[in-house]
Amino acid sequence: MEYQNITLSIPKKILKKVKHIAVEKNTSVSGLLSRHLEDIVEKDGAYQKAKTNQIELMKKGFDLICKGKASWTREDLHERR
Repeated sequence: MEYQNITLSIPKKILKKVKHIAVEKNTSVSGLLSRHLEDIVEKDGAYQKAKTNQIELMKKGFDLICKGKASWTREDLHERR
């Protein structure tokens, strides 16, 4: 995998805490950010795939057995005894 450096500006208080987290996890700030960004990309890809699948299902439609014609009347549904 090819890498590219970027410049990132974050508040000093946050950076200090992130450095401690990185040390606890035996990695670097860059490593933490890289893994987190990879997770974001992966989740977005899964979301886009699910969204596309659902749109295709909606376009195709569903067979509701009654072929567009109700086999009941409103009165049947709201029958009171």
